[in-house]
Amino acid sequence: MVSLEDAVIARLEAGGHRFEILIDPNEAQAFKEGDEIDWEDSIAVDGIWADSAKGERSPENILNDFFESSDLIDIYKKILTEGTIQLTSEQKKEMVDNKRKQILSHIVANAMNPQTGGAHPPQRIENAIIEAKYNFDPIRSVEKQVEDIVRKIRPLIPISFEKVKAAVKIPAIYVGKCYGQMSGLGTIENEEYQSDGSWIGIVKMSAASYNELENLLGSTTKGTAELKII
Repeated sequence: MVSLEDAVIARLEAGGHRFEILIDPNEAQAFKEGDEIDWEDSIAVDGIWADSAKGERSPENILNDFFESSDLIDIYKKILTEGTIQLTSEQKKEMVDNKRKQILSHIVANAMNPQTGGAHPPQRIENAIIEAKYNFDPIRSVEKQVEDIVRKIRPLIPISFEKVKAAVKIPAIYVGKCYGQMSGLGTIENEEYQSDGSWIGIVKMSAASYNELENLLGSTTKGTAELKII
């Protein structure tokens, strides 16, 4: 169970009433992003409050009338879904920073420059976000914020989330060393072993993964592998 010191207030105000719960901020964020959470570990104090700061509980009859349920978890979910989370300035700063890093990593890993077919450097993406004056939301999901950010930065830099296809040929002696890592970078759409044991195939991946594959093959095969975007 999260401590009271680390918990935040999730609050729903409706019908002239206030309903509050005390919950771990990271678990509250995870729930709002669609994850399953352990309610016993997430809630600091069981129950619903009319004013948690004053220690005032919500009367049972009001809870039953408003939520049409006496199940605490059902009520917790409704408060989190329809209400707001009250973060301290320190908690908000930390969560905004974590969300910014997640979003930046997601864009860098999946976006490409359609003019070159290559990945954008992280600093270029970050500079465009700053120029667009985007304010990161500590609670809203990465995927939803990425959609908003891409719309805002598209006038500033050419950006696309299309995948690239690469033709690859790996000499026989290096196939074992490269295949597993290569598989983790994209989807192998076609593959075939040649009579000399070399491997050829088509791999579909993000532009950032293409750069990783280029580095992998260059270092592992000592420049003997062949790789090109098709």
